[in-house]
Amino acid sequence: MSMRIRTSALTALTVAALSAGTVLTAPAAGAAPKAAAPKFLSASQLPPHPTSSWTAGPVTDGFPEQLGLCVSTEGVSAYDYRHREFRTDLDTGAVQLTVVTGTATQAKALAKHYDDLIRTCADRVEESSPDVEAEGRDYGKLPVEEGARVRGLHTETSWGATDIALLSVGRDGRTVTVVKWGQMGDFGNAPVAAFKKTTSTAVTKLY
Repeated sequence: MSMRIRTSALTALTVAALSAGTVLTAPAAGAAPKAAAPKFLSASQLPPHPTSSWTAGPVTDGFPEQLGLCVSTEGVSAYDYRHREFRTDLDTGAVQLTVVTGTATQAKALAKHYDDLIRTCADRVEESSPDVEAEGRDYGKLPVEEGARVRGLHTETSWGATDIALLSVGRDGRTVTVVKWGQMGDFGNAPVAAFKKTTSTAVTKLY
């Protein structure tokens, strides 16, 4: 079974459990000037794959379902969501989300909200499905712009399927970005150093 199929199944199991605890409300229309659209990562800026090159999809409006396992729009309303998906020829994929808020204060709160969701994701996965074991790891903060943090998530099903994901949240001014990389495997297969470089690049490219 492919990671994409398993991830979709886990997403269905956990989406009901994703709760912010705090509602983050977007600004009223006209509350802030329109900013230039954030720039996205290119395929060459993803962690190198040993046997396959990355392909970047188009930048698309909306929230990506690929983040639904850990991050959702639950408790957050009407922000400017855009995303870009990346893939290899094998079972490795990635996605970047950018969110433009009304103020730097709102962006700071949203970044913390997303990081909290990622930090608690393993517990929610296990609570929602007795057939899945999950473990999260904190790989620390990055000193880029207003800051970023990298975390990892490993899931293993009772039938032996195992997936590893790296996720990060970063902020520049009133814009937040979330980056996710994932493939079959465990923490030993995670390119943490390369993903930290990818995250730093993503944040510096926001403006």
